Amino acid sequence: MDTFSRAGLTADARALLFTEARTASAFAATPVTDEELAELWDLAKWPPTAANTQPLRVLFVRSAEGRARLIPHLAEGNRPKSQSAPAVAVLALDTSFHEFAPEVFPHNPGLKDVYEANEALRLAAGNLSAGLQIGYFILAARAIGLVAGPMTGFDKAGVDAEFFPGGRYRSLVVVNLGHPGENPWRDRLPRLPHETTVQWA
Repeated sequence: MDTFSRAGLTADARALLFTEARTASAFAATPVTDEELAELWDLAKWPPTAANTQPLRVLFVRSAEGRARLIPHLAEGNRPKSQSAPAVAVLALDTSFHEFAPEVFPHNPGLKDVYEANEALRLAAGNLSAGLQIGYFILAARAIGLVAGPMTGFDKAGVDAEFFPGGRYRSLVVVNLGHPGENPWRDRLPRLPHETTVQWA
């Protein structure tokens, strides 16, 4: 029997994940531990992806050597953010994610062959599910008490050549992770109203 409570999150929890959360631009020197990063991914891996394919891969960059390899590929305005972040995650698409289909989607053993035969279909499905997982990743960071600063302003080809030279992984987003520093975020920007974004049928 499913004993999990579905009463919903408290107002404080909703604020932590959604209404009061911001994209962080400055970080405190407080380290982000291996345990925190493992906990983050242990949360982020659970929400749904198409056919449970889970195509997102994560590279955590924390060392001075790793940071020195990453920073030059970021847009100039983004470099100070990543320099101050105790951890930086490069989130990438595994273009051969379908290899794991028999393991993660066993009731449809032919899915691997379908994706193998159609690269365009595979990449479209992979990018969609990886995009979902990026959102889950940011929420998971917030859920364990970290702040996140996702960025797309970077040289993807440069990052891929530096960290994923085999060509299998394609970087999508860089996410700075840590605890808020001095003046870590801007004022909340407006959101579009229901009248613009929601329809009923």
